[in-house]
Amino acid sequence: MQERHDGGGCGGGSCSHGDNPRVEVEQRVKDAVRKIKNKLLVMSGKGGVGKSTVAVNLAVALAKRGHKVGLVDIDLHGPSVAGLLGLSDARLTGTPDDRVLPIPFMGNLDVLSMQNLLPNRDDAVIWRGPMKIGAIRQFLGDIDWGERDFLIIDSPPGTGDEPLTVAQDIDGLRAVVVTTPQEIALADVRKSINFCAQVALPVAGVVENMSGYACPKCGNVDDLFGSGGGEKVAAQMNVPFLGKIPLDPKVVLAGDRGRPFIESDGDSPTAGAYNVVLDNLETLLAEAPKLDKRDPEDVELPNNDEGVTRFAIPLANGVLCNHFGHCEHFALVDVRDKAVEKMDTVTPPAHEPGVLPRWLSEKGVTTIIAGGMGQRAQGLFQQNGITVAVGAPNLAPEELVKQYLGGTLVTGENLCDH
Repeated sequence: MQERHDGGGCGGGSCSHGDNPRVEVEQRVKDAVRKIKNKLLVMSGKGGVGKSTVAVNLAVALAKRGHKVGLVDIDLHGPSVAGLLGLSDARLTGTPDDRVLPIPFMGNLDVLSMQNLLPNRDDAVIWRGPMKIGAIRQFLGDIDWGERDFLIIDSPPGTGDEPLTVAQDIDGLRAVVVTTPQEIALADVRKSINFCAQVALPVAGVVENMSGYACPKCGNVDDLFGSGGGEKVAAQMNVPFLGKIPLDPKVVLAGDRGRPFIESDGDSPTAGAYNVVLDNLETLLAEAPKLDKRDPEDVELPNNDEGVTRFAIPLANGVLCNHFGHCEHFALVDVRDKAVEKMDTVTPPAHEPGVLPRWLSEKGVTTIIAGGMGQRAQGLFQQNGITVAVGAPNLAPEELVKQYLGGTLVTGENLCDH
């Protein structure tokens, strides 16, 4: 697979993708999900933790709360979402503009699964990495999702091509990591959280599934399989913990019947646990844009070899340029003792994959403030020891740095369009 360029964005009319089909399909994915407010990748470090069941019931519960939800299954080898919703035999329909309509499940929830594309539900999908990546991008780019509050993406276990492709292609994506309390699962969930850090994918939170056993007769929850391991790992790795969901035989029976548990047993203790997870998730997502408002004492300022903190800000017409990969100049702002010492303006080299992160690192840059930046580019900057802040407003460089130093710079949604 060809590496995508580190910019993740282009400078308005100054950029032309030419006839690069890979770039075109990436742009199609971005266009398809542009009107979706919250995009969540449900993932796990290992199989057998009930990840797909959690994804399905979260999607249904969100729809029951009045949110408009899309649910897509990118587990190409073992898709299960369609079966859990009783949609295994459903087939997709097209639109006049070559888009595909997802399959309706309930008023506010539409679904897409690889299973809905197979002529026989028992057919094996035997594909290598490039074919899987292309299929996922087509999944996401060809669907007419329209305006939605949530897109839930159910990925296969592990940190392979599927979650990596989605993490790199969808801006504003956050991960929900599902685990069970056992130590063997917790070791893998640590890998999932580290994967998220390496690809600059924010973790919305950890869900501890099968946390105890809910008696089908009395409803009491016993710690048959242990409890609290997921919460402990979340605290250790400094990511949010969303809640515990007990193992309930009714959930298994509902999945086998193709009717999600949360739809029919809304008053049970397990349904109550799902509602706690949703309450915490909605609160965290609502507060996410505010998390970058920090106390000035909490602002970390790494120094370079010269003993200064050097900020890089991509410029166009003297203010921050949304698309750093094709900006006219970079402002290099030096800060010492939390005060601006000097500012220089430099012209970047020709834009090639990986060049800008290395070039700025060689110039002693410790932090870049940008409007838009692809997930792959963020990872490259971090690999070069440069802290990344994205979603910043179009202000003069010194004002951006002063707001950063004062803890008032709000770096909201990634402004990258490409």
